[in-house]
Parts: sequence; structure tokens; C-alpha cells
Amino acid sequence: MSETSKLESLDPEVSEGCCSKTLMQSIVHELKLQMRIGLPLVAMNLLWFGKMTTTSVFLGHQGEHNLAGGSLGFSFANVTGFAVLYGISAAMEPICGQAFGAKNFKLLHKTLLMAVLVLLLISIPISFLWLNVHKILIVFGQREDISFIAKRFLIYLLPDLPVLSLLCPLKAYLSSQGVTLPIMYTTAAATSLHIPINIYLSRAKGIQGVAMAVWITDFIVVILLTGYVIYVERLKENKWREGGLLNQSAQDWLRLIKLSGPCCLTVCLEWWCYEILVLLAGRLPNPVEAVSTLIIVLNFDYLLYGVMLSLGTCVATRVSNELGANNPKGAYRAAYTTLVVGAVSGCIGALVTISCRGFWGSLYTHHDQMIINGVKKMMLIMAIVGVINFPLLVCGEIVRATAKPSLGMYANLGGFYLLALPLGASLAFKAKLGLGGFLIGFLAGASVCFAVLLIFIARIDWEKEAGKAQILTSNTVEEQTLGSQSKHEEVS
Repeated sequence: MSETSKLESLDPEVSEGCCSKTLMQSIVHELKLQMRIGLPLVAMNLLWFGKMTTTSVFLGHQGEHNLAGGSLGFSFANVTGFAVLYGISAAMEPICGQAFGAKNFKLLHKTLLMAVLVLLLISIPISFLWLNVHKILIVFGQREDISFIAKRFLIYLLPDLPVLSLLCPLKAYLSSQGVTLPIMYTTAAATSLHIPINIYLSRAKGIQGVAMAVWITDFIVVILLTGYVIYVERLKENKWREGGLLNQSAQDWLRLIKLSGPCCLTVCLEWWCYEILVLLAGRLPNPVEAVSTLIIVLNFDYLLYGVMLSLGTCVATRVSNELGANNPKGAYRAAYTTLVVGAVSGCIGALVTISCRGFWGSLYTHHDQMIINGVKKMMLIMAIVGVINFPLLVCGEIVRATAKPSLGMYANLGGFYLLALPLGASLAFKAKLGLGGFLIGFLAGASVCFAVLLIFIARIDWEKEAGKAQILTSNTVEEQTLGSQSKHEEVS
């Protein structure tokens, strides 16, 4: 017996000290892993925000009517198209993450192809919806000229649907393996070209050119990421070809589709809620001031959302990988470590929001003091909302990583639609609190949503979830084992 073992057996305090030291080392190791995954994602998400801001700026250069129609069309695209595609591709995270943890490359590869096919099929009805956007907008009271400008913008944005049907699964495929640096580099390369592409196309095609620049930039990322994936897979000695890429079973499709619905609704419910909030703000007594103030405040929140999303992707990757590897303790440690990081990040985000509230409004307008003062007040409330939103998003990704996205969907539905919006509307209109009433309602809804998800996570049986992950990946593992055995027998 070693000296350390003798001391531990004689002195319980020494044993407890060793356990504490081991626990701290494992937590530090977990933090290092998450930093390696998350920091490139933070940069990528901020670059994505920069791309969206650039698009808005170039729309503004097209004149007042084109700005209104283009912005309306872009909002419609976010709500009916991009949210759906991003949501469905999120169903890949638990499957690919657990498959990678279980070293089940066959399931990993098949899921990538299936997700691309599902998104391409979903893009067809979305395309018809975009082609008839002017009719929908007119029914909802929009002016005809603005509605037709929105339609023209969306027609030239249509290629972004098949492009995102490739891009979203590629990102999910790589991030579920903890490979995020290529995503950051390719996004940076494409975004650096976004401004010159916009300058050329906006001059040549006007508002249509601004729409084209969006999907051209995304297409550049697709080309670069596809090239990277092909190159890396070739280095793996044809494992891609051996992975049974075209050998999907009904069970494989059923698994993906079963997760796609709740994942899609979770993302859509979140995105739609903010759009509804903007629409309701337009019903306030001072609609122009209220909507302008809200959009300026939300633009800052989108910056923080890039960090939140990166944390969420980190915990989804780590938890699903550990469950797939049949390591419930590792999954538990990853989940709760990220929850603590999320809570701390929320507090830091709140401090940043408060410190920036003095000048953020003046970046958008120098003359309208009412809007500047409104932004200062609303950012105080949004700072408190941010404290909840960071760990809330982490909780949502944890339940998704355990292949239970329906829990997040129900929490969003109850917290935001059954509480936040009705309460916010009552405070804004009946209590006459205006825009502040909406944000207070959101704070209440986010708090309830966070509490519900936290209870779900506290009740998770990690041993049981690891067992379920083995079942999810077992069929393909067995097929691979049988295939390798038969090959061995043939060689013998």
C-alpha cells in the first residue's frame, strides 16, 4: 500500500481533502473543455450579429420605403423561415452528441444527411409562404407598397433556404463533436466579404442586392465548411464511407422527426415572442418612440444572446457526449458547472448592460432625447432579465442534450405565452406602465420558466439518462460490431 493510501485509510480528513482536490481538478478540466468549445462560438455569434447589422445598415441606404419593406420582409423571414430551420437542426444536437460520445460514427453521419434532407423538404412550403407574403401582410393591415417591397426582398432571399438547409446541419454536426474553431474561421472569412459584397450588389441591384448578399455570405460558409468536413473525413481512412451514410432505417427517421417537432417549437416560441412584443409595443399611445426604444434595447440583448447561445451549445455538447460515453457523473458535472458559469455570466451581462445604458441609445439617435432616456430606463429592466436569461438558456440546452426537448417547449409555452405576454400586456395597457410593463412581464415569465426547468434538471436521474443514451445509439453500434466481425471472419 502506498503512503498516500495509508494516510487516507488512517485519517478521514486526508481522504476528504484528496476527494475535494480531485473534484476541483475535474471542474477545472471541464471549464477548460468548455472554453475551448465556447470561445470560438462566441466570436462566431458576434460575427453573425455583425452580419445582420450590416444588412440593416445597407437597407437603410435604400431609402425610407425600401428600409421599411426590407426590414418587414427580413422579420417575416426570421419568424417563418430561419427560426424553423434553426429549430429543426437543433434536433441533431442530442443525437449527434450522444453518438459521438458512444463512438457511433455511423449514426453521426446518417443524422447529418437526414437533417439536410428534412430541412430541404421543409424549405418547400416555406418558399410558397414567402412568395405570397404580400397577401399575408396586407391582410394584417400593412400598406400595399410596403408589402410588395417585402415580397421583392424575400424573392431574392429565397436561395438562403437551401443554403441554410446545408449550413445549420453542418454547424450542428461539428459543434456536437466539440469542433468549433473551423466554424469560427469560416464565418470570419465569409463575414469579412459581406460588406464588399453588399457595396457592389446594393449599387447594382438595390434592395434585391442586399437580399442576395445575405445568402451569398452564407453560401461561402457552406463551401468552406463542406471542404473542411470532406478533408477531415478523408484523413479518417474512409470511416465516412464505412459509416453507412445511405443506410437509414425507419427507426432513424422516427428518432430525428420525434425530436425535431419539440426542438423547432422551442426555438420558434422564443423568437416569435420577441416579434409579438414589438407588435404590441406598436399599440402603445406613443408607438414610434416605444418601438424604436424597444428595438434599440433588443439589439443590445442580441449581443448578449450570442454569449448565451455559446454557453448553451457548450453544455449541450458536453452533456450529450458524456451521456453517449456512458459517463453519468461527467454529464452531471458538465451540466452543473455550466449552470454556475451561466449564473455568473448573467450577473456580468447585467453589469455590462447597466454600464452601457448611458451611451447605447445615442449610437442610434442624437436628437430624440425621449428615446435616449427611454433606452436608459428599459436597459435597467433588461439587465435584470439578463440575469435570468443566461442560466435559463443553459437549462434549456441541458434538457435538450438529454433528448427531452419537449420539457423546454412546455416551459417556454407556459412561462412566456401563458404568463409573460398576458401579464406584460396588462401592465402595459391597464396599469399604464407602457414599455416597462412588457419587460416586467417578461421578467416574470422568464423567472417561472427558469424555475420549472431547474426543477426538471434537479430531478434528472443521470444514470438512467446514460442508459437511455446507450439504447439510442445501441442499434447502430450492434450493426457496426456485427459488420466488423463478419469482415474479420472473411479475412480469416
